[in-house]
Amino acid sequence: MQAVRYDRYGAADVLYAARVPLPQAGPGQLRVRVRAAGVQPADIARRSGDFARRGIGADAPFPQHPGYDFAGTVDQVGDGVRGYYHGQEVLGWCDGGGYAEALTVSAAQVVAKPPMMSWAVAGALPSSGQTALLSLQALRLRRGDTLLVHGAAGGVGTLAVQLARLAGAQVIGSASRENHAYLRSLGAEPVLYGEGLVERVRALAPQGVSVALDAAGRGAIEASLALGVARERIATLVDGDGAQRHGVLRLRVECERERLHALVDLYEQGHLHVHVREIYPLAHAAVAHRDVETGHGRGKVVLMVYPTGDSGFDP
Repeated sequence: MQAVRYDRYGAADVLYAARVPLPQAGPGQLRVRVRAAGVQPADIARRSGDFARRGIGADAPFPQHPGYDFAGTVDQVGDGVRGYYHGQEVLGWCDGGGYAEALTVSAAQVVAKPPMMSWAVAGALPSSGQTALLSLQALRLRRGDTLLVHGAAGGVGTLAVQLARLAGAQVIGSASRENHAYLRSLGAEPVLYGEGLVERVRALAPQGVSVALDAAGRGAIEASLALGVARERIATLVDGDGAQRHGVLRLRVECERERLHALVDLYEQGHLHVHVREIYPLAHAAVAHRDVETGHGRGKVVLMVYPTGDSGFDP
């Protein structure tokens, strides 16, 4: 089978396709024929060496295999696994290796994919959705709060906006001007990021902002503090140095099957929209990484493995 990997840290062009043996499901595992793999900032941080510089996975040997999120079809069930069967459509997360035509994963890290959920959406949801949900739980978001989401048009931001609205909060989302109509469609009041952000937010929320989630960096923590948000109700997903400097929450995601189940249920009920802005064949992983690295896109980027085997690899 084909899988994407890299032999050193660096820019997107370190990614390459390799032919590797088809893995076998061990006890408690499933083998999944991958149909879609989500691409996210964590993949870039791992590939670039940023994670290793921060002591995250610094001892991991090369070659490394990127990709945390996937969706696909079960084609082998390991000993001791109950509740899953050959041919079942699933989505889930792994510790790397999602950019491949197949992978093995603990059965505790997948849930069933609803028939009405597309492969692209299924590949995009697991980590971003859980990150958004965990963030709001950590911030103790409650009905009546006013939440400011920095980077609200991104993969995590768009889901955080919707989950916060479902919880009864008012939401203000910072984004570039071209994403303002999109944020309004999700129920947020958009605001232009950059110089003057604090004044613009005060004009939109004269009652004040009670909670802030930073999915953007670029001075978001400082702006949140200037708006009077309590330190314990500010969280960042991207600015670890700023979190340490200012004493705010630095969130790290620990995925859980029950949390992913809850997100899938919300999607089935029509309460959650997952926007996939771009789909690339698996062999174009480097192009997909460069897309995500721009930092300005709306929603998610997904790699697809097509059932014909046409995933963009040379024969």
